[in-house]
Amino acid sequence: MVDIATRVYNHKWKIDPIVRSLIDTDFYKLLMCQSVFRNKPQTDVVFSLINRSNHIPLANLIDEGELREQLDHIRSLGLSRGESTWLRGNTFYGKRQMFRSDFMEWFENLRLPPYHLERKGDQYELTFEGKWHEVMLWEIPALAVLMELRSRAVLNQMRRFELQVLYARAMTRVWEKIEKLRKIDGLGIADFGTRRRHSFLWQDWCVQAMIEGLGPAFSGTSNCLIAMRREVEAIGTNAHELPMVYSALADSDEDLAQAPYDVLSDWHEEHDGNLRIILPDTYGTQGFLDRAPDWLAGWTGIRVDSGDPAAGAEIAINWWKSRGEDPTQKRIIFSDGLDVGKIQELHSQFAHRTKVSFGWGTLLTNDFRGLVPNDALAPFSLVCKAVSANGRPTVKLSDNPEKAMGPKDEITRYKRIFGVGAQESVEVIV
Repeated sequence: MVDIATRVYNHKWKIDPIVRSLIDTDFYKLLMCQSVFRNKPQTDVVFSLINRSNHIPLANLIDEGELREQLDHIRSLGLSRGESTWLRGNTFYGKRQMFRSDFMEWFENLRLPPYHLERKGDQYELTFEGKWHEVMLWEIPALAVLMELRSRAVLNQMRRFELQVLYARAMTRVWEKIEKLRKIDGLGIADFGTRRRHSFLWQDWCVQAMIEGLGPAFSGTSNCLIAMRREVEAIGTNAHELPMVYSALADSDEDLAQAPYDVLSDWHEEHDGNLRIILPDTYGTQGFLDRAPDWLAGWTGIRVDSGDPAAGAEIAINWWKSRGEDPTQKRIIFSDGLDVGKIQELHSQFAHRTKVSFGWGTLLTNDFRGLVPNDALAPFSLVCKAVSANGRPTVKLSDNPEKAMGPKDEITRYKRIFGVGAQESVEVIV
């Protein structure tokens, strides 16, 4: 096993690029990329980095030259023969050849498009512009680079034994969490921590700890490279990005109201089984489900990713019942801001009423809270989102108004069209 503290201490030797593969990304990005490649190949988008924790002065912490070096390295990456073979030949969710040959031929020749980086005060403005299916693949590596460079900025001030003690404490914390999770009968949990991880090496260590500590209760990781190397399931379906862009492309209020369902109609044609998971909260869960076509009720389950998770699960269960479906045969995936206490609580509350699983993210792969002075390694909320499509702004409402994004007038319009009323704010930690 890698001695992480020593590798961190030796980062001055530049032996560890932050992103080392095009598949050092989340599985859902590749699934969505194939769908976009097929259905919206001529769509132009702009992605932008958004630091929701603006008290973290990234431009003061991270050297611009080092940031450019890491981003330029990512642009040099191409799919290796082994990675291509894994994507083409592996079985994902029980299905072989998940990725079609035309998509794979394109992906095998891909180099990520240029980026635009500019310092604005104590933050960086980082944007990516081009065809949707190319630009979207910047999101995860861009976030991973910024998160890890911030970690390195703190770690570079520490000496060898300080680093050894730091990682010993962090490892103990993760293992204590795993020991608590072991006690949950029927637990199903996956690593969703790529985008805001402390580092690649740390995420890889966390996955290995979960494999050993949880056995069959650990269902896999969203990170494709780690899934391939550790021979575990690659986990993921789709994200808010799809309805955000589809909605921005809508030409009328009527088309806008239909856009989130058009996304899932396109998805329905490509995938079945466990990939048919609804993410309903982009423009409000309750309204989305109230207006949903009956065929969506037949899907496998729902992912709860914002707002009060228990309230979101109750909405889903009531909706299935209203559509004549048996909630005990459906799956609810909780994936927002989870840690052990919340996982225990939600499992206890819902495991006897539906199939429950968890996508555990930042507080698995980046929980260094309280381990260094001034809490300088505490996780923070950094996102990289599609902000426009074919020149039109994108909007996200969420079930938590603190996560809403887009121009104010467009947010007001979307709330009217999707019937979103008063919402309860929930603090965004990660």
